[in-house]
Amino acid sequence: MTKRFNYVILSQQSWGTEIGSNAKNIAMEISKDNKVLYVNRPLDILTRMKGFQNRTSTSAKNKRGEKTGIDSQIEQVSENLFAFTPSCTLLSINRFPEGSWYDLALRFNNYLLAKEIKKAVAHLGLENYIFLNDGELFNGFHLNTMLDAKKSLYYYRDYFLAVPYWQKHGKRIEPEILAKYDAVVCNSEFLSDIAKQYNENSSFVGQGCDYTLFKEALEISSEPFSKEKPVIGYVGALNSQRLDVQLLEKLTAENRQWQWVFVGPEDPAFQSSAMHDLDNVTFTGSKPQEELASYIRSFDVAINPQRVNEVTIGNYPRKIDEYLFMGKPTVATKTRAMEMFADHCYLTTGVKGYQSAIREALASNSPHLATKRIEFASMHSWKNSVDKIYQALAS
Repeated sequence: MTKRFNYVILSQQSWGTEIGSNAKNIAMEISKDNKVLYVNRPLDILTRMKGFQNRTSTSAKNKRGEKTGIDSQIEQVSENLFAFTPSCTLLSINRFPEGSWYDLALRFNNYLLAKEIKKAVAHLGLENYIFLNDGELFNGFHLNTMLDAKKSLYYYRDYFLAVPYWQKHGKRIEPEILAKYDAVVCNSEFLSDIAKQYNENSSFVGQGCDYTLFKEALEISSEPFSKEKPVIGYVGALNSQRLDVQLLEKLTAENRQWQWVFVGPEDPAFQSSAMHDLDNVTFTGSKPQEELASYIRSFDVAINPQRVNEVTIGNYPRKIDEYLFMGKPTVATKTRAMEMFADHCYLTTGVKGYQSAIREALASNSPHLATKRIEFASMHSWKNSVDKIYQALAS
């Protein structure tokens, strides 16, 4: 399967976006054996009026006049990987009421995008291709039939209906798009459970993690901060929609025997938290990506104190892989998506549950357990995840 087809990948994130992207990782892995056209998300009228541009270097090249026509829209990222910026501007239709006018406008937008993609496919000579839609509920709704793909694959990686933007039309559109694609691949068991209600060709493919920087950190002996007590730490965005601020306030106040370190940018709820007044709590702020592994290496216990809501319950917790790859005992909130980590993490809820789990994690840690954690996390590579995508296509 890996060498029989080319691939066209439509993603919510443009190639030039600085933050990490599952679709980009998948595209890079697939391109090791196949040609890949990565389609940047097209702009709509309102977004373009606000002055936004697709974050891809092709626009800069076009401004300098180095390329013209279709060549100005395509950036060759590597030997087999091409990033394509559609020139079409879509109608802004999310505020349309549900009904025939919305459906007509949605079909028109999909037609415009399909026409652009076909132009790029023809220019690159990408015959016999698979279409992979990275969660584009609306812009990719009709593309499984409008494109000349051999098979269509929907990549279900987030529960979008928890986000207001997607709710108005997504409540109807999501079940329909899950049902109409040839297969659905999901990065969490929670999302796989949902997808199987609408499409029997749905499967869990997990997710990969790039451990390059973490391997380097394992060889470093210096500490990024002084340690006077056992360190309980978290790395990632401190977002109160996703993390339980009240739980953390109680844990940090009631457990002064531990040093708490939070590495990442804070939202207003965290910035105004009483935790800032505690002498056993450190907020480092944002740190460069290459420094994060060193912080994790310095933790005695790593935590992921999620709130349990529609936004978080189905998310694949990539940071858990990062914690485990560093060999760290990890305490996390129990969710459906976390069940696959149960043999290597302490899953719990509430203040008492976290206190007990952290104590156990500190007391029972050993080189043997650290090795087991590293071995488990190492299995979660993008190669393994993409191999499962190939298996889904073959079924």
